[in-house]
Amino acid sequence: MLRYAAIDIGSNAVRLLIADISHHENRNSFKKNTLVRVPLRLGDDAFLDQNLSDKKIDDLVKTMVAFRNLMDVYHVSAYLACATSAMREAKNGKSVIEKVKKLANIDIEIIEGQREASIIYSNHIEENLDIKKSYLYIDVGGGSTELSIFVNRQPVASKSFNLGTIRILDNQDKEETWNEMKDWIKHHTKELKQTVGIGTGGNINKLFRMSGEKDDMPLSFLKLKNMYNELNAYSLKERISVLKLNPDRADVIIPACEIYLTVMKWAGIKQIFVPKVGMVDGIINLLIEENL
Repeated sequence: MLRYAAIDIGSNAVRLLIADISHHENRNSFKKNTLVRVPLRLGDDAFLDQNLSDKKIDDLVKTMVAFRNLMDVYHVSAYLACATSAMREAKNGKSVIEKVKKLANIDIEIIEGQREASIIYSNHIEENLDIKKSYLYIDVGGGSTELSIFVNRQPVASKSFNLGTIRILDNQDKEETWNEMKDWIKHHTKELKQTVGIGTGGNINKLFRMSGEKDDMPLSFLKLKNMYNELNAYSLKERISVLKLNPDRADVIIPACEIYLTVMKWAGIKQIFVPKVGMVDGIINLLIEENL
């Protein structure tokens, strides 16, 4: 059995996906075997101090050693480890990568926003899109939001903005970035009719599950807004105790909602589809394209 692994070192959580690769009717596909998520919150240090603290570095190294051990046990033949927004901004990012290489034998690639967006598209969601509609792809992470526009199933514009859930929680989001995102959306969607949203990221996946919508059905702007208002009516403690949200989800879900709702409002989007894919799925697809 051929196995690949994807590691996503995000600003909120670090993920490892081990996937079984299969070849069927001239197509390569994968099945998720094991997914591990560790909420390291690297963004807290990176966005406030522009440096990762010794504690965070230690936690990251321990996590990577564990991931390396799991990859060895599962006999993974190829992997790709990508670090996004937090590692981009940490001045000591390079030395952290060297330390991980030395102690965990994992090569980490710090990727730019544009490459992050293209990895997320490696999921080829556009194959299932209605050719008559235009789509705005919204991926919200801890440190950045990637936006891409698809017309006739082709990507026509794409941009990464330094707006993310951890950044907002730490009051590190800037008004000019919000304005820049608004101008970009208005400029690129003004000619489009019937724009539909596609949302990826841990928070929108959680929101979709909480909404009770059937798989493959979109979430309406109105329903998302009502959910946001409901969530906001609870304190952080209540979101954990009453709504049973993980502590590392209960705080970021609010700013995530704010970003999705704002983007949808500016683009005039009434519905958003939530495919169950993210960065790690994109990395596996990329590995399949590069290796097979």
